[in-house]
Amino acid sequence: MTDTAFVPGHHAPQAAASKNQQIADAENRFAEAALDAHKRRGLQLAVRARWIALPLIAVFIVFLNPHWNVLYYHGLLALLCLNGWFISRTGKVGRSRLELFLIFLDLVIMTFALVVPNPFDTREIPAAMLYRFENFQYFFIILAAGTMAYSWRTVIAIGTWTAAMWLSALALAWWFATPVPGLSEAVAGVLELDPELAEFFDPNSFVIQLRVQEAVVFVLVAVTLGFSVRRFNALLRSNASLERERANLSRYFSPNVVEQLSKNDEPLKQVRSENVAVLFIDIVGFTKLSSGMDPRLVIDLLRDFHGRMEREVFRHHGTLDKYLGDGLMATFGTPVAGRQDATNALACAHSMRVSLMAWNKERAREGKLEIRAGIGVHCGEALLGDIGSNRLEFAVLGMTVNIAARLENLTRKLQAGIVISETLAAQVRTEQAGLDLLAGNARHPDQEVRGLDQPMTVLAWT
Repeated sequence: MTDTAFVPGHHAPQAAASKNQQIADAENRFAEAALDAHKRRGLQLAVRARWIALPLIAVFIVFLNPHWNVLYYHGLLALLCLNGWFISRTGKVGRSRLELFLIFLDLVIMTFALVVPNPFDTREIPAAMLYRFENFQYFFIILAAGTMAYSWRTVIAIGTWTAAMWLSALALAWWFATPVPGLSEAVAGVLELDPELAEFFDPNSFVIQLRVQEAVVFVLVAVTLGFSVRRFNALLRSNASLERERANLSRYFSPNVVEQLSKNDEPLKQVRSENVAVLFIDIVGFTKLSSGMDPRLVIDLLRDFHGRMEREVFRHHGTLDKYLGDGLMATFGTPVAGRQDATNALACAHSMRVSLMAWNKERAREGKLEIRAGIGVHCGEALLGDIGSNRLEFAVLGMTVNIAARLENLTRKLQAGIVISETLAAQVRTEQAGLDLLAGNARHPDQEVRGLDQPMTVLAWT
């Protein structure tokens, strides 16, 4: 056994590295899923673009060559459409030999269509003229469609494969083609004063320099587009990571806090005082209720309770501040104050009670005990800001929070489901957005609240 086995904390770096690797793997899986979804959509777009572009080309070549032999090219275009459909079915993120083969086949079909003479055309056209029709530009359609779905390497491969096929076909045609007699001589006779111009207009001349230029320019364009695709994929991965982080934040923080965090670098850093509404809810008699239950059933109960109450908080534009065992604390007006925070807090309290009643009906049908909860709501000035050093937590502190917690405890004494302060009720009236929410309450003056020198008036709903 080596000495390092006895060093305290020797496994800590390994554990940290393993943890970092797990995080990296999770991020990679998330990014790969995003890339896969992007490629799927890109392939579908590429197929649709192909099915639009190729029929348009089919119509256009009829205009260029209004003869029945043009149907030969229509057949090749239909074959390209079919091959595009096969590519869309086999494409995936990462390396796929079948997909690369089909892309290669695409380029072979296109090269064949542009270079090999039409067997149904009875006209005697020099092979060199097939290169003089500037048909090479049709390859840019395949290249452009490729940027929608393929990786940057595949886009560059399309460029290099196309150039190689085009120049290889040029070499074969130059070597095996038979010049049409008389044409070169006729052009040379007309342009005898300018031999270079005569060579350029010679129907039997392939003008090799221009053909090489076409291939080189195509490769340069493919490389440029390839690195553009690479940059786009990097942005997509970065965005996928941000979305993953945002999704993880949404598991712990309310949507409005996540929204605020995602907009700015340090939106909650500054400590400030704001008027907020604070709500506490707690299960009544939870200790007695859970004492004889299986621990896993207790966890399931709490998850169900927290989930239902959390939905009501978010539905009423509140912020879930924290879970408190068998209860939770929510704030309204954080991180940014709204026009009816007190109204939203009171509406949330009533909705929580309705949600509990619906849940208890379900539990009664299952033969389970009723769940009762106390809710306390208060509003006033509180201190807002991040606390902590490395791991920050957005906190709401102050007497307003303490009073809301005391009001929740007061529900036991008053045998009530909801207890709010007169201060909150006054603010609801001021906001004039939910006056009906105050109906049906019982007024309880001179209530002693721990932490306050003077008794306060509260409103309660049973």
